[in-house]
Amino acid sequence: SSGINAEDGYAGNAIQTVQSSDSVKLVTVRGTSFEAAPVEGGSAATEAFDIGGVTNDKSEFLESKLSKSDRPELASAGIVISGGRGLKNGENFEMLYNLADKMGAAVGASRAAVDAGYVPSDLQVGQTGKMVAPDLYIAVGISGAIQHLAGMKDSKTIVAINKDPEAPIFQVSDYGLVDDLFKAVPEMISNLD
Repeated sequence: SSGINAEDGYAGNAIQTVQSSDSVKLVTVRGTSFEAAPVEGGSAATEAFDIGGVTNDKSEFLESKLSKSDRPELASAGIVISGGRGLKNGENFEMLYNLADKMGAAVGASRAAVDAGYVPSDLQVGQTGKMVAPDLYIAVGISGAIQHLAGMKDSKTIVAINKDPEAPIFQVSDYGLVDDLFKAVPEMISNLD
């Protein structure tokens, strides 16, 4: 191959063309860049590969701890509801959990909400968190920092709820509601009852 490829930088806001003359090249692809392939029907062969005497005496597997949830997995959910610093504390995320349960959605968070200790880091959406591309992404109390936008910009439909009409999240949203989230989210919940 020519060794020429395009890669993005600055959370997807700049694209650069890079050429490499190295004989071995490593390619990475953002998981949310393409529609998921069908699980069935492919024709690729699966082959076992002998690694020929390679051993690992430097590390060992101790255990696997999986978090359990009745909600969909964040990275593959069809609907994601994310909260930001506007929620003010972790207890207020209960509103989002309630709304998510009614909508069959996963719950995510901005880096600001994670850094403030509102929710655990496995809920973080963004450049340093999970990349998501749901059919519907609802951003609640999220300003729209570039780091966060990088993780959710491939969402099919983006809805933003923020009391600040100048919040950057409105520049990428398909629908925006300028309102107090502590009024809007309970109204959404009651309309789903």
